[in-house]
Amino acid sequence: MRVRVGKTIDALPAGVWSVLEPIERHADWMADAESIAFTSEQRRGVGTAFDCVTKIGPFTVTDHMVVTEWVPDRALGIEHHGLFTGSGRFTLRTLPLDRTRFTWTEEIRFPWWCGGPFGAFAAKPILRRVWAANLDRLAHLVASKS
Repeated sequence: MRVRVGKTIDALPAGVWSVLEPIERHADWMADAESIAFTSEQRRGVGTAFDCVTKIGPFTVTDHMVVTEWVPDRALGIEHHGLFTGSGRFTLRTLPLDRTRFTWTEEIRFPWWCGGPFGAFAAKPILRRVWAANLDRLAHLVASKS
């Protein structure tokens, strides 16, 4: 399953990155992220590993993640390991008038016991709505920092 959401944020990419870069603060703007605990000594950059307790509706899972891409002010990529596997990527693109286009793309594989592709099909509109709301919260945090 592939889900992509995006939002134009009224800030330069550096301002957006300043909120995105501290992984431990992602739960501040991701409603589905209940907590984040690092499993590596590293806290920034490629190779950073962490567990994220994720809750959507009645479902709670611990998502094991590893940062696979780290380009300040441009992109952050991760791999998901655990019950749900796949990858995610945040990209930041400069727009006119000192704005940023933030795009969040996820490729997630659902296990057979969650319905495999059928479960993914059913979950896609829910995840899209949750993640779009997360980007609204991110934009609000960025605005409150400036």
